[in-house]
Amino acid sequence: MTGATGATGVAGVTGATGATGVTGATGATGATGATGVAGATGATGATGATGVAGATGATGVAGATGAAGATGATGVAGATGATGATGPTGGSVTETSAFAANTGGGTITVVLGGTTVPLPDEQSLDGITANGANTVFTVPEEGRYFISYSINLTAGLLVGSRLLINGTPNEASEINPILTISNFNGEVIVPLTAGDTVSLELFGLAGLATLQDGAGATLTIIRVDSDTV
Repeated sequence: MTGATGATGVAGVTGATGATGVTGATGATGATGATGVAGATGATGATGATGVAGATGATGVAGATGAAGATGATGVAGATGATGATGPTGGSVTETSAFAANTGGGTITVVLGGTTVPLPDEQSLDGITANGANTVFTVPEEGRYFISYSINLTAGLLVGSRLLINGTPNEASEINPILTISNFNGEVIVPLTAGDTVSLELFGLAGLATLQDGAGATLTIIRVDSDTV
């Protein structure tokens, strides 16, 4: 049987540490531990300077036009303005007129240079006057005049008809046929001054022209405008 262990003696002085031995090879890395809890987010840093603006992109296709909005309510009509004063009444230019006819069926001796036609019947003269032979009609005032005439013969003749203004033939009123005719009609608008004269004439080959009974020859003169321009 083992006896009891005796008391431990006093430890001796520790000797000097020996030189460190060569480090051994690193062992294999152990498995990564679990990720720890994320720390609090740090304060936001100062904003950097704005970069240079890029080139503008191409314009996109225009969108469809929207539906027209409803028409607004019509505003209240404004008050009617006062009626202006009535201007003076102008004079009637057609107060100067004349109508004359030859209804007796007389015979006219036509010469080459022309023969005026007398118009002694059914005269209605308003301002215009006729000479004693009823072949020359004088206008009393300036203006533009409408003049028309007719001549109706009992038989066709190779003669012409025309108006004379102050004794001069008016070409626009002239009827100068190349075949015999018995009816002549013409009308013009001409500027006349006070004192101008109007006559109706047959001209051409020498001969006798017999007017029809009734409206054998007529002449109408009407002032239609006070301006001769």
